[in-house]
Amino acid sequence: MSAGPSSPSAHGATGRDGAIVYVVDDDAAIRRALATLMRSVDLLVETFSSPEEFLQRPRSHVPSCLILDVRLRGKSGLTFHQEIVNSGIRIPVVFMTGHGDIEMSVKAMKAGAMDFFAKPFRDQDMLDTVSQALARDKARLAADAAVAELRALHDSLSPREKEVLVFVLSGLLNKQIAAEMNLSEITVKVHRGQVMRKLNARSMPDLVRKAELLGIQPFDPSAAH
Repeated sequence: MSAGPSSPSAHGATGRDGAIVYVVDDDAAIRRALATLMRSVDLLVETFSSPEEFLQRPRSHVPSCLILDVRLRGKSGLTFHQEIVNSGIRIPVVFMTGHGDIEMSVKAMKAGAMDFFAKPFRDQDMLDTVSQALARDKARLAADAAVAELRALHDSLSPREKEVLVFVLSGLLNKQIAAEMNLSEITVKVHRGQVMRKLNARSMPDLVRKAELLGIQPFDPSAAH
């Protein structure tokens, strides 16, 4: 019988770091067992009997991972995982199956899966892998947040400051930038200082690193002439 998302237990409602473990398996007994296992270490868990149910559920912006059965009624877990990857949903996936073989395992790992478990598996092995998956997703979310904050800082730059930034990244001196932009050297110096301040750049290497995170390319003299 199909079951909807599980209800979090009272003590699992907060979870560790607000993290959520999603389980997609068409076997109700497996869903219950995994829900109990995750809650035993104070993890919030939601279970689904099909990929469609999982996709209909709004996902919170918290560290999460997906435990996915390879053999589901209808669509296979491997096919569903590829759809997740193609759609841009970034979530660590742990596969499990009662009919595991080497070929499936290789396909799953090549597609970016965290791990692959044949049923029955040791509870501790699953918990260890889930813990690693959640830590990886937490780091990804933190990196995404840092880039989003950096992008907002870059958006605060004036058009002229953004132009100066590109020249600064190429290693040109203020005098050279002034010549390229037909500005006074003191004006370039002021803009350069504003760029460093607004981007919270502590040094030139720090500025370069932040520009790389934003995908900003330095000025290329050969392309300009």
